[in-house]
Amino acid sequence: MQRRQGRVNAGLLLLLYQISQVGLQNIPSVTLGVLALNIFLFLNPVRPLHEVCISVNEGFYKKNWQRLLLSPVHHADDWHLYYNMISMLWKGIMLEKKLKSIWFAYIIAVFSVLIGVVYMMLEFMLAEILDDPLYEMNCAVGFSGVLFALKVLNNHYNPGRVSNVLGLPIASKYACWVELVAIHLISPG
Repeated sequence: MQRRQGRVNAGLLLLLYQISQVGLQNIPSVTLGVLALNIFLFLNPVRPLHEVCISVNEGFYKKNWQRLLLSPVHHADDWHLYYNMISMLWKGIMLEKKLKSIWFAYIIAVFSVLIGVVYMMLEFMLAEILDDPLYEMNCAVGFSGVLFALKVLNNHYNPGRVSNVLGLPIASKYACWVELVAIHLISPG
């Protein structure tokens, strides 16, 4: 889970291009701040990925709770960052305008921490149910969990919509699951 150094970050360049196409003036403040924070921490990580990822072992047993704050805003590579931030850009534009900036910022903060807690609970349950302690060692980074929570919220506020996922029209209530599969196929791990 270590980022490769000394290569062109095509995903980052494409992300910056997409942001410029939307226009900074068209991106609400909290959404823009989340994008900026994630890009900044991709370029200047607080610590190596293996020291910020969240797992049952690191977060719960070793009580390294700061990982709950750090893991969502660090990404494994430039494509991981690209897919997450493009998704954040569109969900943020839609939801922040509807919910207003202060409430949207609060939701992002709460979701960012809660997703790590839920992840640890699920991994702990898998370890217990399957009697496999390796699940407690699985370590995750990225904003994907927050994005899926935002997708559910977006579906709540905009029922009956159709989303375009990889060029296919999909009912919005199923789109988050199709996105999950598509992201896994495009960028496994």
